[in-house]
Formats: sequence, structure tokens, C-alpha cells
Amino acid sequence: MASTRVYLWLSFLIIAQIVGQDIRSEQMSLIHDSKFQCANTTCLSFIRVITTDIRNCQFACLGQSQCTAATFHQSTSNCELFYYILNQNGNILADVDATKWTMTGNMSVGRNWHTASTLANGFVLVAGGWNNIDTFLNSAEVYNPSSGTWAIVGNMSAVRQKHTASTLPSGSVLVAGGANSAVAIDIAELYNPSTSNWTTTGSMNIARYYHTASTLTNGSVLVIGGQGNGGYLNGAELYDPLTGTWSPTGNMSIAREYHTASILANGFVLVAGGYNPSNYFSSAELYDPLRGTWTTTGSMSVTRGYHTASTLANGSVLVAGGYNGGYLSGAELYNPSTGNWTTTGSMNATRSSHTAATLANGFVLVTGGENSAGVLNSAELYNPSTGTWTTTANMSIAREYYTASILANGEILVTGGCTNGGYLNSAELY
Repeated sequence: MASTRVYLWLSFLIIAQIVGQDIRSEQMSLIHDSKFQCANTTCLSFIRVITTDIRNCQFACLGQSQCTAATFHQSTSNCELFYYILNQNGNILADVDATKWTMTGNMSVGRNWHTASTLANGFVLVAGGWNNIDTFLNSAEVYNPSSGTWAIVGNMSAVRQKHTASTLPSGSVLVAGGANSAVAIDIAELYNPSTSNWTTTGSMNIARYYHTASTLTNGSVLVIGGQGNGGYLNGAELYDPLTGTWSPTGNMSIAREYHTASILANGFVLVAGGYNPSNYFSSAELYDPLRGTWTTTGSMSVTRGYHTASTLANGSVLVAGGYNGGYLSGAELYNPSTGNWTTTGSMNATRSSHTAATLANGFVLVTGGENSAGVLNSAELYNPSTGTWTTTANMSIAREYYTASILANGEILVTGGCTNGGYLNSAELY
């Protein structure tokens, strides 16, 4: 059954009246998940009415000549009308209670170290993982955002965890590598959303897990680093969707796993941090797809692995949290123009093995993970304009080693993972 939306949704409508005309034109500015912080009583609502939806709240405002703004609370159907609001714009604040997490349909099995891929039709494909019950998994299932339910689809040919999944320009999903038992695998296969089935494709040149995979602007997939059966890897290889084959490309300067890989606006790939038996790293390097070569770039201020990296609207890359022998709350920004890092505001909680998702408004949502207190359900938002973090509503369940997917409607779907009580088949929406 689909979940019921119970969160508070605030939307701000600015209405402009044309002097000397009977018909009012409207210019709407929607500010979701926000509320007014009034500087004085002149911005208090002068009417409160009950409306069925935001559009009828808008009409209610249009029906009042003095109305210049309206706030609609979806959870209560309350429509508040305001006047003299234009001089209060500096006092519109985020409301931590405006957005909440809601549980949605459960997967058929609990899993962590799986992958999640958003398909062209808006569905989300979850594949593989591990759950300590059925051990390593080859099963896959698809989430339907309209119904809030999961459907089992074809199984992969190989059981795997700690693999990667990349969406190709054709709409197919490429799953590569991973581990089953203590063995890294080189097997790759393709999911066809039209048939809900998998077909094997060319195998990687080197078996690996804990690697990263990035879909380049030319449609190729770049797989980087990780751990193989012979140790930690600095090698990278490219998958060509047209031929279904892999070819080696330039090597990084050091072998690393638990790193991040981010595609920059110029098409280069930024790899940052990570780990191998010698140390955690602060170093970063850039892959040039045209030359197939790597160059070192500025190092982060601290060493870290198990962190997240998020590309911001201005092209910068935000790295947050992680672990380097201790849990980290620090965050820093990479500037592709200068090749340097600058520290930015720290998160409210230390965390590693968390997820990060860039929202439609440009904010970055970080959730879950673990620290010295255990597995976390907390969440916080990074504001690129101010360089600061604010806490937001907690997830219903603490989780780590899970996935976070951005849906077409802007919601964030988190699935599976593990918690202090075991492996999870649950999913929830932000």
C-alpha cells in the first residue's frame, strides 16, 4: 500500500495587484518547507481558511484585495493569508518540522551493500547486497513511486555485494564487480528496464569491489580503484556500451578504496580520499577522459575515507564526514577552477558510511551512517549560500550501508541498510 503523506508542506505565494484594473495578475514564488519569522505584527495572517489544496488557497488570496501572500499547510488544510509581507522576505526561515520522513513499501528481503539506480521511467532498481540470512544476493526489485510498492524482477547471474551500478544513455543499468564470499569478481551484466531481465556483458580486466563507477559524458563508464584478489588497486578501466567491452586506462598515483569519484562540469573526474593498508588519504587526483591520464590536484585538509562527495550547482564539490581512525564532522569544498580545497561549516554530528543527496533547491541532505555512539537516524542539510548545516527531521530507522535515490518529484528514497537490530528491508521517503 502506498504511504500517506503526513508532513507539513508550506508554500509561499506572492500575489501582485495591477492598480486600476479589476483583474489581479499573479506572480507566484513557491518556497517549500519554509515558514515566516515575523519581525512585527504587521505580517501576521489576517485570515485563516480551510482549503482542499494549494490552488484553492491561492484563489482565496486572489479574492482578498489586501492579500499579498499565503501559506498553505497540507497536513491541516489551513490556508493563511497575509498582507504587507513583501518587507518581511528576509525573515522567511526553514521549518525543521516542515518536512518529515514517511515509511513506504518494504523490499522483499533485507539487504545492505546493495546498489540503487533511478530508471528513465522514474522507478528505482535495487540489486544485490548482503543480509547475513541469504548471505550474498543476486536478487533485484523495482520501486514504483506512484504506488509506493516493490516488484521483484529478474535475478542477476552472479551474487554480489559492494559492487557498482551505472545508468547508461540507453537506459540500461550496468552492474560491475563486487564480492561474493571473500572473493572479488570481474563479472558485469546489464539490466533492461523494458524486459526486467539481465544479460551478461564483457567482464572487467581486473576483479574488484569497493570501487567507484562514473558515467562519462561520452557514455562510457569509468571504474576506479577498489580492492582486488591481489590487494588494493590503483588501476582504472573503461566500459564501452557500444561494444560491451572493457579497456584499461591510466592508473591513479596511489591505490585506494573507500574513496569518492565526482564528475566535474568540464567532464573530468575528481577522486578524493580513501584508504589502503598504509593510510587514509587526503590526496585527490583528476582523470582526463580525452587523454586517459591522471594528474594530482590539491589535497583536502584532513585524511578521510567512508565520506560522501556531492556536486553543487556552482560546480564545486562538497566532501563531508568520513573516518580516518576517528569519526569526522568536517566538510570542505573543492573548487575546480583553482584546484584547491577550502573548509566550510562542520556537520552537527560526526558520521561515516552515510549518504548525501543534492536536493532541487541546491541544498545537500546528509543522512544516517555511524559514529562512536552507534548507527544514526539523524539528518542535516547543507546550505551552499551560507556554508552552514542545520538539522532536519530524523529518519524513522537508524541505518548505514544503505542507498539514497532522488526521485522525479524531488523526494529522496532511502532503502535497506543495517542497523543495531539487523538487516533492513524497509524504505522511507524524505
